Amino acid sequence: MNPKKEVISILLVDDEPHFRQGIRTLLNFYTSSNNIGLNVIGEAASVEQAVKLTLEQHPALILLDLELPPENGITALNRLGELSYNGKVLILSAHQQDEWIFRAMQAGACGYVFKDQLATQLCEAITTVINHQVYLPPAVATAFFRLFHYYTGNSLSFGNNCIHLTEREQEVLNWLVQGASNEQIAGNLYITVATVKAHLTAIFEKLSVTSRTQAIVKALKLGLVCP
Repeated sequence: MNPKKEVISILLVDDEPHFRQGIRTLLNFYTSSNNIGLNVIGEAASVEQAVKLTLEQHPALILLDLELPPENGITALNRLGELSYNGKVLILSAHQQDEWIFRAMQAGACGYVFKDQLATQLCEAITTVINHQVYLPPAVATAFFRLFHYYTGNSLSFGNNCIHLTEREQEVLNWLVQGASNEQIAGNLYITVATVKAHLTAIFEKLSVTSRTQAIVKALKLGLVCP
């Protein structure tokens, strides 16, 4: 007997009907291939509609665009915060500028995905945020912390005397923080992808992390790399 799927209620917020339909198609695919049900309970094309449907439907997850003329997704996040909305908000945006990423996360978003990367990242992003974790792809995590350092005016270095990376591991980490893939790191350092993976395994172990994003965040906090 198959286990009953957990069903996550979702509100889609984007002013482009064709884009919303594309997201529905992706969500249906994920539902059919995973042990989790993703049920779209409403669609909104504006901040007002999003707020109204949130109050009426109480979605567990909101997939939110940042372009909602005449307002924007940051306004929506602020309005949801005022309503004490206790669900999760995942940003799906074409904006890749550091400032937008920082503002969205500061306003209460639980994750940020670029629209041109949805096909490869949306499922993982949804799974991450509904499990009460923050989802930021490597390049986005770097951008977020770059702005965090800038606005606080402080270095988050806690000292790195206890972290001993080899010269090659440091080089791999530097490229990782810049958002490079394993293939790009291998090409830049003239080593094989298998060697890159081995170095990443060693780096993860030394930093006591289990993912690329966690490694980036911890490396920045420890001052092992510059944002």
